[in-house]
Amino acid sequence: MPLLCFVLQDKDQEQFTKQLLYYLGGFAVGIPFFVLRDYARETLSLRWRSWMTSYYMKRYFKNRTFYKIQSQSIIDNPDQRINDDLSAFTGTALAFSLTLFNAVVDLISFSNILYGIYPPLFIVLIIYSLGGTAISVFLGKNLVNLNFMQEKKEADFRYGLVRVRENSESIAFYGGEENEFQLLLDRFRRAFENLSELLLASRNLEFFTSGYRYLIQILPAAVVAPMYFSGKIEFGVINQSVSAFNHILSDFSLIVFQFQSISAFSAVIDRLGEFDDLLDGNDSSLLSQHDNIDGINIIFKSSDPSVLSSNGSLTQLDPCVVLEIRNLTLLTPRSGNILITDLTMELKEKDHLLVMGPSGSGKTSLLRALAGLWTSGTGDIIYHVGGSMKLQTSNSGPNESSDIKLKGEELLQSSKQRRDNGIFFVPQRPYMVLGTLRQQMLYPTWTEDVHHSPNNDSQSTDPLPFLSEVSTSDGVGSKLEMPTTDELVRVLELVKLGYILPRFNGLDSMHDWASVLSLGEQQRLAFARLLLAKPTLVLLDESTSALDDMNEGHLYSQIEAAGITYISIGHRKTLHKFHNKVLHISNSGSSDSSSRNWDLKPTDQMSIEESSTFAS
Repeated sequence: MPLLCFVLQDKDQEQFTKQLLYYLGGFAVGIPFFVLRDYARETLSLRWRSWMTSYYMKRYFKNRTFYKIQSQSIIDNPDQRINDDLSAFTGTALAFSLTLFNAVVDLISFSNILYGIYPPLFIVLIIYSLGGTAISVFLGKNLVNLNFMQEKKEADFRYGLVRVRENSESIAFYGGEENEFQLLLDRFRRAFENLSELLLASRNLEFFTSGYRYLIQILPAAVVAPMYFSGKIEFGVINQSVSAFNHILSDFSLIVFQFQSISAFSAVIDRLGEFDDLLDGNDSSLLSQHDNIDGINIIFKSSDPSVLSSNGSLTQLDPCVVLEIRNLTLLTPRSGNILITDLTMELKEKDHLLVMGPSGSGKTSLLRALAGLWTSGTGDIIYHVGGSMKLQTSNSGPNESSDIKLKGEELLQSSKQRRDNGIFFVPQRPYMVLGTLRQQMLYPTWTEDVHHSPNNDSQSTDPLPFLSEVSTSDGVGSKLEMPTTDELVRVLELVKLGYILPRFNGLDSMHDWASVLSLGEQQRLAFARLLLAKPTLVLLDESTSALDDMNEGHLYSQIEAAGITYISIGHRKTLHKFHNKVLHISNSGSSDSSSRNWDLKPTDQMSIEESSTFAS
């Protein structure tokens, strides 16, 4: 632009037109370059974030780490670390990398110029930038921790709002609006107070950085001016010195100018580093629960009439046995309190076991151990896999056992192993997935098939293959063919839910199913999943608690007619007629592991007094 002004001043139309064309040509080349540069940077940041998100989510779901984090309250807000912190990390890291690269190029370009003009000015620059960096670090030393805490407190406040949304009906029934309002205000107040401290620390740092930045404008002139006054240099050298000084000092002063951004970035790195250690299993809170116990073994054993044992001998197995429990002592994960002592039992095909006992005696904890969620204790849980199921073993020779034994941390990998080998779990409050009614019914047995159907694959244009890798465990068994639409409708009729099809416009409508279905309807939908999956053994944790006696009896008759062996936890006396064995667990009042606190007997041997006691 200055050249155009000079040309206009000289009234040189030809030169003006020439310079104008040069500027337009520069714009034509420069604008696409800078736009594509920014686009490439953002695309690279997005792809990096996509890869890291996939990488962290795989480890988050692998070995049921997500369950351990939630059940033991190990770290706060893993959802924010995956979503917000990963996004901030990739975007900021890439921006800082490019800024550093530009600073290095700029430094190389101008250092030689400045040193050639006046070497002492270069030395002043080094001292000034190092001193400014040291003072900035001292003044802003609390910013990293304040940023870390701000991330946590903001996430806690957001989590409180999400809980209100997810539990709106319960809060409304309790009339707890005022209480929730005060709790959320308290969480926001904590975030506000921390942010106030953060702003105060930033203000103090800004006083220094502003003075540091403005002093740059006069410092080089002040250093070089004596040489000008003595006639050793021309006036133009002062302008060159100031320009080169400002370029180089801004490169040396990246920490000073970017300290607040660097402190926020450091807080993100700390949160991701803490999360990363946890996902890698290096966190002491994950390891402490196994320090003083041997661990529970889960064994999947082929129920062929004969299998080779590990020593080469032929072992005869009872083909009717579905589940064996040997010397199981179950402890709470953290405190180590004894819940069940030395439990030994077996369950055969079409046996139906009812587990009863007072609250807190360990009934649900026993199901957690059977599912591999709790590993604290000792003993063996042996599942006998039917002939239609196939064990997958690694590096197994023809003369090796076909058993798969899982111990300690490996128990947390047994979810797919257990499901693929015909063991199914139905909780008291069924989990409603985000998706259609069809996906609700197919969960979790055919989840991969739904997400990788030909229709979905043909419509996918995802250029990032790692975003399609959803499996977090190896396939371990054969799987039933996915049910047809007619079969899904028939099963809904079996559990007396056929009326919801016209209500929600068929199987492929999307709703918040946990909100639009009552708990009783959700429990019947869980039984529909069960009937579709056709497992060998099902674990029912008060799975009919929201149903009337007629619907409860109907559902139990359906799974019994399907030839499914089941274990139920419940308190109702009406459950006795659907089971032929009762396991009563009493509260363990001491830490003595030698006294047995359970009793197993056939249902028909229970007296009226026992029945009343068990149901209490």
